[in-house]
Amino acid sequence: MAKRMKLAGVAVALLLMIAAPVAKAESLADAMIGAYNTSGLLEQNRAVLRAADEDVAQAVSSLRPVISWSADATRQFGTTRSASTGNQISPTVSNTVSASLTGELTLYDNGQTKLAIDTAKEAVLGTRQQLVSVEQQVLLSAVEAYLEVRRTLENVALRENNVRLITQELRAAQERFEVGEVTRTDTSLAEARLAAARSQLAAAQGALTIAREQYFAIVGRLPGALEPLRSLPELPASVDAAKAIAVRNHPQVKSVQHQVAAAELNILRAEAAMKPTVRLAGRLTITEGFDTDRFSRGGSLGVEAGGPIYQGGRLSSLVRQSMANRDSARGQLHQVIDQVSQNVGNAYAQLRIAQASLASTDEQVRAATVAFRGVREEAALGARTTLDVLNAEQELLNARSAQISAQVDQGIAAYRVLSTIGRLTATDLRLNVQQYDPVNYYNLVKDSPLQKSKQGQQLDRVLKSLGKN
Repeated sequence: MAKRMKLAGVAVALLLMIAAPVAKAESLADAMIGAYNTSGLLEQNRAVLRAADEDVAQAVSSLRPVISWSADATRQFGTTRSASTGNQISPTVSNTVSASLTGELTLYDNGQTKLAIDTAKEAVLGTRQQLVSVEQQVLLSAVEAYLEVRRTLENVALRENNVRLITQELRAAQERFEVGEVTRTDTSLAEARLAAARSQLAAAQGALTIAREQYFAIVGRLPGALEPLRSLPELPASVDAAKAIAVRNHPQVKSVQHQVAAAELNILRAEAAMKPTVRLAGRLTITEGFDTDRFSRGGSLGVEAGGPIYQGGRLSSLVRQSMANRDSARGQLHQVIDQVSQNVGNAYAQLRIAQASLASTDEQVRAATVAFRGVREEAALGARTTLDVLNAEQELLNARSAQISAQVDQGIAAYRVLSTIGRLTATDLRLNVQQYDPVNYYNLVKDSPLQKSKQGQQLDRVLKSLGKN
């Protein structure tokens, strides 16, 4: 009967274990998703991009009529002297109200406005690439934070195990001391090693706390159980292939290419500013005097043409300055390409170092494990001292710690390679996130919509959804 009750209890326990919800460990993708969704740096640069979009809208507005109004109310007073009334002085007062409506439309400006629009568009495209660079930075920070937490977690577990092992060795040394097999020196050595192990455990726990806080700052939540990194991202087969991809696709290179294009357009704008412009101007004015019967209404409509004749060399200087800025942008492009290529080479070198280190530490752990087990067995037979056991255990501990660091370094190095070639993005990684669409806002503002228009109302809804209105 008792046996049946025991079996029934075991069955109930198993059922409860099966029914109990199992907390799902977080993956590296979960960490990157959290960073993408909560990053203040990304939000800041998205706002910078929206501000650049507005430059296009402002440039487009120059192609449209500029209409303005003005109004004024004037009270005139004074005195008059009339000879017919014996030079009698009498006060005079008049009240006048006038209003005017003016309009102006640029008919021809040698393409200055069109060039300004194209320049603003190039700036938008460059800013979009800067946003991609920030996205890569945020996702790489998430990778580093995730793997650092994994590193510190495993180090804490390693140090805890080390404390347990040395505690067992101390207990064994004390027992052997009591029967006279070892001296007080052996127990003192074990006590010293145990104190050092506890100190190292405290340091590892402190490092874990720091890593968790860093994870919280980047991902937006404290880490739970983290899955080990099961595989590395797919990378180009060679350094040369990776450099070729980086030069074509890296967002920093693309951003500077758009800066060069904008600088070329600015030269044309400066040259166009030296030529005449033609405008259509109109004015409607209404004036009414309250103390008299005077009422007037009139207007004018005409075509105006004008251009610079001499401005002290300012316009020629602006052309030369634009050319210098173009040359500077070209130089910056060459510098960025060289830097991106160097970063790819450095990232691959770090990856190769981490891979070689991991292979070495794997062999080191294997050999240190065999050595530790042998020394411990020999110590049990009296052929080894307590110091030999402690030293062998320390060698194994160092090997395992180096192995953990090499594994983490390899993962970080692989994702850094991905970042240097411009493929560490939510799109390339296929992260399950609602991606920010930079084109959506641009399409709403590029035509400079009126606030009360249908497009303007749609823009208001977008701003409210962004929490910026």
